[in-house]
Amino acid sequence: FTNIFKKEYAIVNVGHLGELEGDSFDPARLVELGVVKKLGDGLKILGDGELKRAIRVQAHLFSKTAAEKIQAAGGNVEVIGRTK
Repeated sequence: FTNIFKKEYAIVNVGHLGELEGDSFDPARLVELGVVKKLGDGLKILGDGELKRAIRVQAHLFSKTAAEKIQAAGGNVEVIGRTK
């Protein structure tokens, strides 16, 4: 059985975003930096890792812990529309 409705998201962890240069990240910027090779159905941010600075992140989906960690560090979370 193959689920034809399955969504394939590019995954990035909060800890990895904290290591990158810059204060603002969106799907196009992460592709440009080489963090994401293919977006597929969109970008999803997961909460693994630590974030020690304020960043602004635009993505299609956020896990609850990722959004909490970004906001706790003084950052901003913005959910953008679907790619397809």
